[in-house]
Amino acid sequence: MGKLVIVGTMAFDAIETPFGKTDKILGGAATFIGLAASHFDIDAAAVSIVGGDFPQEYLDLLSNKNIDLSGVEIVKDGKTFFWSGRYHNDMNSRDTLITELNTLAHFNPVVPEAYQDAEVVMLGNLHPIVQSAVLDQMQTKPKLVVLDTMNFWMDSALDDLLNVIKRVDVITINDEEARQLTGEYSLVVAAKKIHKMGPKYVVIKKGEHGALLFNNDQVFYAPALPLKEVFDPTGAGDTFAGGFAGYMAQTGDTSFENMKNAVIFGSTLASFCVEKFGTERMVNLQSEEVRKRLLQFKQLTQFEIELS
Repeated sequence: MGKLVIVGTMAFDAIETPFGKTDKILGGAATFIGLAASHFDIDAAAVSIVGGDFPQEYLDLLSNKNIDLSGVEIVKDGKTFFWSGRYHNDMNSRDTLITELNTLAHFNPVVPEAYQDAEVVMLGNLHPIVQSAVLDQMQTKPKLVVLDTMNFWMDSALDDLLNVIKRVDVITINDEEARQLTGEYSLVVAAKKIHKMGPKYVVIKKGEHGALLFNNDQVFYAPALPLKEVFDPTGAGDTFAGGFAGYMAQTGDTSFENMKNAVIFGSTLASFCVEKFGTERMVNLQSEEVRKRLLQFKQLTQFEIELS
């Protein structure tokens, strides 16, 4: 059974979209990554930090999904990271209303000893120094290190980000971030520049327009499944990452061909995430629903054509 280390936030979110709004609900990169990864036959552990205000029921929820929480630090007199945002009508852009780092401001990740030999490490969106600190703790070199980041770190910690990018095999970013990181508008050219920074594989997410996987001159495109309704895009990128990393940890095959399947699994799980607010859809997602949607993805992209 492959081991997966998940590094990221476990947090509270308050979300407003054209479909409604929530009070504080469960969120955070590690939470969404873990819920997605729980659909695979792997041994997964989360490395994160929360305050004493983080409900036991949320910890139990993740434990019951077979996520090892021995790497989650609980600061009894501290408060959990909180983010609040409002999405625009197109659901692709949003305004951040509140960001309270709280305990996250002093997060020193500790990878449990039993997971320091994990084959796959999923570095969720955090300060690049935290991401590097996790890699420093791995006793054996992972078969695959996947990094997710965002434009905030490009603006505020670019040198640290470039240092950790050198150490990873796969980077997942959205199209806007790929352009900012490289200064290139063409995503093909941007991917080539990112390859030179270190990662062998580049995944560029395009929201409702799917995802691109690059490996040198090889390119794979996975569309997003057309959905009747999108309630809340929060966590979709992390869910994609969790599906991707979970599949890679389960199969242990780091070839480009197998990575195509990981992209499809990630896209499939992300398509569920957006159907409800927060983690609601992912918490109750059944394996049979995932299987049916994978078949939909297959039908969406499969065709036969005779070429003379």
